[in-house]
Amino acid sequence: MRSVFIGRFQPFHKGHLHTVRQIIEKDEDLIIVIGSSQYSHTPNNPFSGGERVMMIRAALLEAGLPMDQIDIIPLSDIHIHPLWVSHLKSFVPYFDKAYTHNPLVRRLFTDAGVPIDETDLLKRTAYSGNHVRDLIKWENDEWEALLPNAVVEIIKKNKLDERIRQIGDTTLKK
Repeated sequence: MRSVFIGRFQPFHKGHLHTVRQIIEKDEDLIIVIGSSQYSHTPNNPFSGGERVMMIRAALLEAGLPMDQIDIIPLSDIHIHPLWVSHLKSFVPYFDKAYTHNPLVRRLFTDAGVPIDETDLLKRTAYSGNHVRDLIKWENDEWEALLPNAVVEIIKKNKLDERIRQIGDTTLKK
């Protein structure tokens, strides 16, 4: 059985790791899909697709998870919801079911006939990318406890926390 777990992972936090562990404990192969991978350097998407791949891989290795069962694939948005699942399927290996906590993604998979499975969430209010990014922006060091150590190291080593503070609440003209 192969499953897909999709998220933006901005950044990959302990809640995401909790979900990955639950899927792996079901003895499933897993495709982690990094959604909106083309976006970076914005308040909601500060990290590039490549940076997110690095973070996820480092966190999974640190956790001792079986990397031979896990693929990590960045996926750009197409902004056409009815075609999104077909777009996803054209970029990832075959899969049998999906995991998501996003209501829109759940609906799109359901409409496309892809079965959805569940995992337990780990303190959703604390383990949220928005919350982590806000803590970093506010220079509150509590963000570090919400992320795997390997992710914290990548963020600090590459000064990605500084990027978040510099971007702040910037909005781009359309």
